[in-house]
Amino acid sequence: MPDGLMQLLDPEAIVLGSDASTNEEIIRILAGRLEMLGYVKSSYADAVVRRELTIPTGLPLERPDNVAVPHTDPKHVLKPGIAMGTLKQPVTFANMEDPDEMLPVGFVFLLAINDKDKQIEALQAVMAIIQNPQALDGLRSARTLEDVRAVLG
Repeated sequence: MPDGLMQLLDPEAIVLGSDASTNEEIIRILAGRLEMLGYVKSSYADAVVRRELTIPTGLPLERPDNVAVPHTDPKHVLKPGIAMGTLKQPVTFANMEDPDEMLPVGFVFLLAINDKDKQIEALQAVMAIIQNPQALDGLRSARTLEDVRAVLG
């Protein structure tokens, strides 16, 4: 796994098996963690939710539980970090490739990046996980931070 994801993924910004029932709810839960931990401004959650409406971030993986990578403008970010959520039941995100198509999403990587180079690095690290079905299956069954570390290692 490329360097980067565990460095940027704050252990306290990992939410496993969330009961969230909408994409806005999981975004706000994860954004709340990033705000509490000092990564983002109080404007960040609203900005991500608004951006998702016009520029969706659902990634079609042809799984029953796809991935979304919501994010927003750097001006809402104080320092780079990633929050990750897994969902008990998938929530709906629009497909970034076809915004009219709704995707069931089981994994959300919320990116708070204020630097273009870091953004590319973060996306590459997330992509490496996303392209590995075993890693996603491992994250889906993860119940503890140790489980997550074992998958993302």
